[in-house]
Amino acid sequence: MYVHYLLTGKKVVGVGEASGMFPIDTKTHDFDAALLAKFDKAVEKYRLPYKLKDILPQVLVAGDDAGSLTEAGARLLDPTGVLQAGAPCCPPEGDAGTGMVATNSVKKRTGNVSAGTSVFAMIVLEKELSRVYPEIDLVTTPVGDLVGMVHCNNCTSDLNAWVNLFGEFAARAGMEISKHQLFDILYNASLEGDKDCGGLLAYNCVSGENITHIDAGRPLFVRTPENKFSLANFMRANLYSAFGALKVGCDILLKTEKVKLDSITGHGGIFKTEKVAQSYLAAAIDAPVTVMKTAGEGGAWGIAVLANFRVQKKDGETLEEYLDKKVFAGQEGVTLAPDPKDVEGFEKFTGRYVKALPVVQQAVVSVD
Repeated sequence: MYVHYLLTGKKVVGVGEASGMFPIDTKTHDFDAALLAKFDKAVEKYRLPYKLKDILPQVLVAGDDAGSLTEAGARLLDPTGVLQAGAPCCPPEGDAGTGMVATNSVKKRTGNVSAGTSVFAMIVLEKELSRVYPEIDLVTTPVGDLVGMVHCNNCTSDLNAWVNLFGEFAARAGMEISKHQLFDILYNASLEGDKDCGGLLAYNCVSGENITHIDAGRPLFVRTPENKFSLANFMRANLYSAFGALKVGCDILLKTEKVKLDSITGHGGIFKTEKVAQSYLAAAIDAPVTVMKTAGEGGAWGIAVLANFRVQKKDGETLEEYLDKKVFAGQEGVTLAPDPKDVEGFEKFTGRYVKALPVVQQAVVSVD
C-alpha cells in the first residue's frame, strides 16, 4: 500500500490485502463498520484525536480505478526520465490475492495451495465459519469474497535437506546426478512405499509451527524398530510431512466446518516432479488437485493480470468471467483425483502424526 501511495499519491488498498489489516464486511466490501465502532469504543478512554476509519486506506476491489502513475512515481522507478507518467494502476494486492488470481482460484468452492519454503491453502468459502479458530485466517479474494486461509511456516526446507544429503552421498560415490534428476528419483521412489508410510513419522519443523503448536524448529524423523524402514517409505513420510500441518488446518475447514471444496490448484517447486506431491496433496484434502503450467508464474504474474483486468474489463464483467474466458481459456493443466487408498493411508499417517506431536514439543524443550 505504501509503495502504491508513493507511485500514485493514492491511499488505497485492494480488499484482499485490506482483509489482513482489519476484518472486512463481505456485503459492503469495506472494513466492517460494526467492528470499527467497537474498536473506537474500546479505546475511547485514550481520547484519541481520530477514529480508526480516519487512518485506514480506502478499500477497492479488483477492476476499480486505483489511480495512475504520477510524475513523482515515475521518477522514483526511473530517475533517467525515460519512463513516463500516466500508466493506470489497479488496487494493490499481496501474494495471497495475486496467488488466487495466478491459479484461477477466486470462485467459491475452489482454492489454491502454494507450496515452497512455507505452504498455505486458500479456500473460497460460501458462508462464514461458525466460530473463531486460531489456526484459520479469514481473508478475502480480490473481489471481496470470504476466504479461509491455512498458513504453515514449514513445507519443503527439511525435505530439501534430505535430498541434499542423498546428493552429497551420490557425489562421494562418484555419480553425476543433477539436482532435478535427484528429486525425480527420490520423489518417484516414494510411490513404491506403503500408503501409510509403513509407520514412519517425519516432522519438518525447521521453524516453529502455529498450526501444530510447535514453538521452535526441531525437525525430527521417528520410527519404531518394527516399522518398515525403506527408502520408499522414508521419502513418502517426508513428502507427507510437507503437507502434515497443512492437513491439520484444512481438516478444521473441511471436516469440522464442512466446507465444500470442488477443486484445488497447486503451485510451487514441490510439484515440479510430475504427479507425486500432487497426488499426496489430493489425498491430504480428499479433493482433486490441478497443476497448471502458468501456476508457477506466481504472484508477480497475478498482479499483472489484475492490472490488465483494470484496463480491459467490460461493463458488468466479473473477475471470474475474465479469468475463465480471457486468461485461462485453453491453458494446459493436469488434474488428479484423490486415490481412496492414498486418502486412507494419509489419514492413518495423520493420526500418528498428531498423536506424537508432544515428542516434537518436548524436543523444543530438551534439545538445544
